[in-house]
Amino acid sequence: MDQFEVIENALIHIENNLDQPLSLESVAKSNNMSKFYFHRLFSAMMGCTLNNYILSRRLNASLQYIQTDHLSLTDIAYQLNFGTQSSFTRAFKRQYGITPSSQRVKAMHISQTPMPSVVRRPIKNMNGDIVTDFTLMEFESIRVSGIAFEVDLATDDYKTKIRSHSLKLLNEMDKTVTGSCFVIYSNCEPNSTRFKVLFGIPYDIRINKPFYFTVDVPPLFCARFKYSGDLLDIGDVLKTDYARFLKISRQEADESHIELIQFFDDIHNLDSVYHIYAPIKKLPIDSD
Repeated sequence: MDQFEVIENALIHIENNLDQPLSLESVAKSNNMSKFYFHRLFSAMMGCTLNNYILSRRLNASLQYIQTDHLSLTDIAYQLNFGTQSSFTRAFKRQYGITPSSQRVKAMHISQTPMPSVVRRPIKNMNGDIVTDFTLMEFESIRVSGIAFEVDLATDDYKTKIRSHSLKLLNEMDKTVTGSCFVIYSNCEPNSTRFKVLFGIPYDIRINKPFYFTVDVPPLFCARFKYSGDLLDIGDVLKTDYARFLKISRQEADESHIELIQFFDDIHNLDSVYHIYAPIKKLPIDSD
């Protein structure tokens, strides 16, 4: 059983036993694993502690009970192993910004979320910490031609927008063009939720329509990560991986206008494995 199967089995075990006492030791034992290693592995793979994950799933399960009048809040707390109604109420309000009693009265729409999937990416042990595998490298300057647009992560349905613009470029291109492609994300301004996006290929093509550009991407010193799955669906995992990488490797993010570069081997297969290049500061070499 590989590390991904261990975590996937743990998620299923938790989901099926939310009404039972769950602890680090019991969940690790269900996978025949040391609780100390399992704790490090789970935190690295899921981006949160086991206890916080179990709490979030119990709160998620409580939504279905709250939407009916069959159980009192005390019964719900007992059913999902919160211990007391007050601890359930405090946790629910922290998670959703409203008390469970108010949620029941106002019937605000809070959707349940499905059990998360485990994002597949290589991991490694670094000084006793498990982190997503990375390579420090120079990203060489490259010319990219493609379609440019903006997305606002706070308001747009940005997943649909990015995919639709990707299809627009593919429809404009010669169908015989093959090879790699890039999705380049740059921040419009500091601390903004608006991003400029360029979806393009490393060829100098000319499309005489608005929003089609050819740009030169400057050389960058980057940390390179490898993922499987849709970047738009694993954004939170990527952010957690990157934060853990910076902390454990003692690197610093670069103040580049380019936030992220996504690289696919095949422009016609955007569901394939891809690399992420995140600009970081190139630290001076110690002369000692």
